[in-house]
Amino acid sequence: MELIVFPETFIPGYPDWILRLRPGNDHELSTEIHQLLLENSVNLNSEDSRPLYDSAKKHQVTVVCNINERDFEHSQTTIYNTNIVNSQDGELLNRHRKLMPTNPERMVWGFGDVSGLKVVDTPFGKIGNLICWENYMPLARYALYAQGVEIYIAPTWDSGDTWVATMKHIAKEGACWVIGSGSAIKASDIPANFPDKDNLYPDPDEWVNVGDSVDVAPGGEIVAGPMRKEQGILYAEIDVKKAGIAHRKLDVAGHYARPDIFKLHINTEPQSPVKFE
Repeated sequence: MELIVFPETFIPGYPDWILRLRPGNDHELSTEIHQLLLENSVNLNSEDSRPLYDSAKKHQVTVVCNINERDFEHSQTTIYNTNIVNSQDGELLNRHRKLMPTNPERMVWGFGDVSGLKVVDTPFGKIGNLICWENYMPLARYALYAQGVEIYIAPTWDSGDTWVATMKHIAKEGACWVIGSGSAIKASDIPANFPDKDNLYPDPDEWVNVGDSVDVAPGGEIVAGPMRKEQGILYAEIDVKKAGIAHRKLDVAGHYARPDIFKLHINTEPQSPVKFE
């Protein structure tokens, strides 16, 4: 095993509660839960993530993990939906913050920038990632294609046939391997001390998310999954050479592009609300 991928906001968990609260009526409960999320979010400038780095080094694997990241560079109270890539040497290779939180997620997370929208080299290929509905942003996908992504990773809270079809489309469009990492979780998995759990999640057998993790080969053929209503680890063998071969027919950022007509401009500068001189 060389690559391990976790679902969206695996640490400490996805804020599914925002989809269940009543806007304007559950302010106190929302504040209480948000405070817990803030306290349990990861500070990448501290030793919070050290156990993850050490484990990757110990087992000589690359780990792609999605987290709630607490920003300690500015106000120290903003949370980002962040994907981190940890090398097999136990080092942070890249940090990508979700560019556009989806709908009610904007009540929880700040907007990321493109400073982390990168494809990074690993011993088994070039990997890049977009988080959940970022994968519906054509220009964001194109930014990864243009950097030669070979293994495209999509940690998500989404699921269903449309999501799986999207993973297949990206594998065809980008001529790359696609790993869609979904969250399979039941109400019974939520801690008993979660605020107002009995009202928010009254049925312990409810599938809060059915999962649908899937691995797709370049061209769009599913090679593993979807893993639906099943908790476990989805395994797949990846031959990176197939990504290069698939580009012979369709290379949307290469010989199939028309830069004389279409051109994408990307601002990769880190965004900050303050500048000290």
